[in-house]
Amino acid sequence: MKQNKTLRNILDEYSEKRFLSEQKAEEKKKEIYSKNINLENIEKQINLKSIHKINMLLQNNNEQVEKIDLEINNLKNEKEKIMKNLNISSKSFLPHYECNICNDTGYIRKGNKTIMCNCLKQKIFNIEYNKSNIGNIEKENFSTFNELLYSDEIDENLNISPRENIKIIKKISENFIKNFDDPNEKNLLFTGNIGLGKTFLCNCIAYEILKKGKTVLYQTAPVMIDSILNYRFGKQDSSINIVDNLINVDLLIIDDLGTESLNSMKLTELFTIINSRLLNQNNKITKTIISTNLNLNNIFSIYNERIGSRIIGYYNICKFIGDDIRLK
Repeated sequence: MKQNKTLRNILDEYSEKRFLSEQKAEEKKKEIYSKNINLENIEKQINLKSIHKINMLLQNNNEQVEKIDLEINNLKNEKEKIMKNLNISSKSFLPHYECNICNDTGYIRKGNKTIMCNCLKQKIFNIEYNKSNIGNIEKENFSTFNELLYSDEIDENLNISPRENIKIIKKISENFIKNFDDPNEKNLLFTGNIGLGKTFLCNCIAYEILKKGKTVLYQTAPVMIDSILNYRFGKQDSSINIVDNLINVDLLIIDDLGTESLNSMKLTELFTIINSRLLNQNNKITKTIISTNLNLNNIFSIYNERIGSRIIGYYNICKFIGDDIRLK
């Protein structure tokens, strides 16, 4: 696939980041060796004997290879003993990569294939799709969640206070995170008026899922659907398959459902995304969160029974109640 500009820029950043990590590791190694000359001498001997071993392997001299292996092992044991006495870990010589899965290369081996590491996928998602949507997750997470912003007065219609209600929704969200890889764990629908914390809680969940090393794609419904149609009709970079990414990302958050202008084509695309993610394609567990100001009756009347039935059957419905907490 042709690399687009975003991917090329990110890979350039990865290359620079990897170079700096390895450079720092080498500098630290030199610093340690400068204070412990025996370690440096042993390292040089190991390297020389390793080269000698390669020559013996090329000559099929197995007797010499075994002898050299023994000598190298003895040197390594001696090195480990010195390092232990100096309280130096072998990890001190290793580069500290930002991603320990791909070592800041952006790619990993899976079977016979080389695939993108989740860290690279997420960087692309953040630039191409998420943009400002999850820009506040460092501040909007469970550590800053404040249930006291919600009233403790009982709602007469639901017989529960907004504060108790949000505590229940928080617990449902925590279970969603904990059981994310369980195919029986339902998706989430956050419904309720504006200013009740739906987007905040989406960010809380996104933050925790990202910490698990999974990918998150966060889009408002209007932008998501328009992006799909632009891709279908060749109006955006064809090297980025928005449909494939929306279907296969670990967690898809669709915010502001109900604010988009609809037609039959857009309804079809929305159904395709929601339904495809329920089918567990390629044995990949994916989860979806939908946030909307609409109630269930609105959803059924606006989006037809196909979409409504998928939500009723495969989503935990979380109704946010109370007054606009942004005023507090």
